[in-house]
Amino acid sequence: MAKNYAPYKIVFYIGIVAVWQIISIAGIWPDNIFPSPYEVAEDLAYGATDGSLFYGIATSMWRLLIGLAIAIAGGIVLGIFMARVEVVNQTVGSLVLGLQSIPSVAWVPLAILWFGLTDGGIIFVTVAGAIFAVTINTYSGVKNIDPHFIEAARNMGAKNTQLITAVLIPAAFPYMISGFKQGWAFAWRGVIGAELLFSYLGLGFLLNAGRSLTDVSQVIAIMIVIMAIGLVIDGLVFKKLEDKVMSRWGLR
Repeated sequence: MAKNYAPYKIVFYIGIVAVWQIISIAGIWPDNIFPSPYEVAEDLAYGATDGSLFYGIATSMWRLLIGLAIAIAGGIVLGIFMARVEVVNQTVGSLVLGLQSIPSVAWVPLAILWFGLTDGGIIFVTVAGAIFAVTINTYSGVKNIDPHFIEAARNMGAKNTQLITAVLIPAAFPYMISGFKQGWAFAWRGVIGAELLFSYLGLGFLLNAGRSLTDVSQVIAIMIVIMAIGLVIDGLVFKKLEDKVMSRWGLR
């Protein structure tokens, strides 16, 4: 039976807050540079009370969901084509490897020129940040399928779409899960980074607003929210999905 590490995590984070409070009380830096946990909590409470925090979270999340859905769908299709068609792998595949090295924020200028300061531009940056990780992991998963499985499926009459949906995707799914996790992380960074530069609602907008007002407590508060959302989604969605898939495949 797996050991429960939740108490250790709670103690760890309480310790961080305690050290933070001690440093704040010591007055090493002024409050406008290094606010106390209480001041950050006050900012969070104020944002929750006036609704701006929840509106920012909702705005960022729907952009993320749309962008990530497009990235996952496009990455799966592209990854399968790269794995099954060598010409595509040698041409498009090399381009994918190169594009993966481009940070999400580097797509922002192009997004502004193509889409303007709109949701479409932010979603474009999100897709660009996530799709290549999904593509490469899907490619790796399909490439590592035992050729005998594919041959057996063909002998049983599986062709084209049926071969993809009934054999390739299920067999490659453990690799694809890793791609989804990476894609989610890149997509989340892309959303926040684009919102920072677009200054168009969302959590990134609130982060930039705090910076414009030199309100360090708001900046830290929004950073904590961004981190918390990342931990919750990774733990409640991708970690559980990964554990379920790995357990079903006998890999864990």
